[in-house]
Amino acid sequence: MSTKFCVAPVFSCLLLAGLFSCGGENKTAASAADAVKDYPVITIEPRATALSSDYPATIEGQQNIEIRPKIDGYIDKIYVDEGASVKRGQALFKIFAPQYEQEVRTAEANIKIAEANVNAAEMEVNKVKPLVEKNIISEYELESAEFTLQSRQAALAQAQASLANARTNLGYTAVTSPVNGVIGNLPYKIGSLVSSNTALPLTTVSNIGNIYAYFSINEKQALEFATTIKGATAAERLKAIPPVTLVLATGMVFPEKGHIETASGLINTETGSVRVRATFPNPGNIVRSGSSGMVRIPAKLDAAILVPQKSTYEIQGKKFVYLIDSAGTVKSAEIRIRQNTGGQFFVVEEGLKAGDKIILEGVATLREGARVIAREMNADSVFSRNEVGGK
Repeated sequence: MSTKFCVAPVFSCLLLAGLFSCGGENKTAASAADAVKDYPVITIEPRATALSSDYPATIEGQQNIEIRPKIDGYIDKIYVDEGASVKRGQALFKIFAPQYEQEVRTAEANIKIAEANVNAAEMEVNKVKPLVEKNIISEYELESAEFTLQSRQAALAQAQASLANARTNLGYTAVTSPVNGVIGNLPYKIGSLVSSNTALPLTTVSNIGNIYAYFSINEKQALEFATTIKGATAAERLKAIPPVTLVLATGMVFPEKGHIETASGLINTETGSVRVRATFPNPGNIVRSGSSGMVRIPAKLDAAILVPQKSTYEIQGKKFVYLIDSAGTVKSAEIRIRQNTGGQFFVVEEGLKAGDKIILEGVATLREGARVIAREMNADSVFSRNEVGGK
């Protein structure tokens, strides 16, 4: 009986011991959570930097010429294939149109008739002139002969013009390339009936020795260019823009540098943008007309406020950093940055000033008002790569 009554006190002692043990573990965990951690910190200072702004672009050849027939006929021969490189004056097509050969022969025959008539009229003038001089016949006869000669000479000139026109039309049966370039699609095959009213061109020849990259900038960016780039006129400001880079659709950087040559004088009221053209040399015809890419415009800032992208966090589309004061307390600060296209750093336009200290990394583990130990980092080493992108 005594053994049965001793079980309850023993169990109670074990339960109390367990509770005290759990309470101690909770206090230890809470203490570890509240421990002050150290974070790397940098001091913000203005520094010189190079920006690069990327703009989606469509690429066109220097010339995109539609090759259309000027006469009616059947395609007799095709001398080139799609994608072939051609030279100016090189034969592309032969159009079978025998009526134009017949017109040439008819015009040549009419010239012979007209020449014979002129010769006969000249003989008549030569015959009448001495008779008039001897007063054998009246001057009226001579004037009539001379007028007949003039009429026959005009008929000869008309026949010669008809021959030239017939030969021109016959020349249209041989279609040649007007420029150096690359052949586009060939929608018609041998035997197809074509005319000047045919919907599709015979082909397109693209002169891509130089290529044009067309892109758009918004009104704000246009004003920034106008106010920050030196030059009294728009032409001078365009020349002052440094050489630009073309990034191809594959992400490869085109090796040739380009120059911005023109910008539209009007802002598109529907899109609020200005169309700009950059020209690039294209040796070897690497880039084809109709391609797409990105035009990258470099710019230099003498005193920019930079922050590493890893030092920022975003809430509802707004960027923030954590400032740290002398007591080690962190406070969030909203910043406004240039719209970036890549790189490791943001250019801050508002929200930070020289001398501010910010948390370099680990911002995801922080909260407003937290206490930390600042571990000062060398800002020059952080920004040494200085890979910045912006618009």
